[in-house]
Amino acid sequence: MDRISKLKEYMKTAGKDSFLQHALALEYIKTGDDEEAKKLFNEILKREPTYIGSYYHLGKLLERIGDAKKAMRVYTRGMEVAEAGNDHHSYTELRVAYEDLEDEMENE
Repeated sequence: MDRISKLKEYMKTAGKDSFLQHALALEYIKTGDDEEAKKLFNEILKREPTYIGSYYHLGKLLERIGDAKKAMRVYTRGMEVAEAGNDHHSYTELRVAYEDLEDEMENE
């Protein structure tokens, strides 16, 4: 059984578990199914806006598919949530991603 199938099987009993959904979204990215990954990240963040890691991965996904402006908004929101939760490590990761993308956009 592949990882996606295993995660879906776990989710049948765990319900809307953000950790499992996040893991499933990352597996979808590995297989090139960005649309399913994006849906899962958005669902997680709508239900549990403090699930910080999903902001970073959703932002990176949006960058890769060419939606830089939306990626910037996702990073900004993630930084706000991280700052409110005193999560300095996540804030820094999101800030670096934001600044890298900002520099890239300026150089285009």
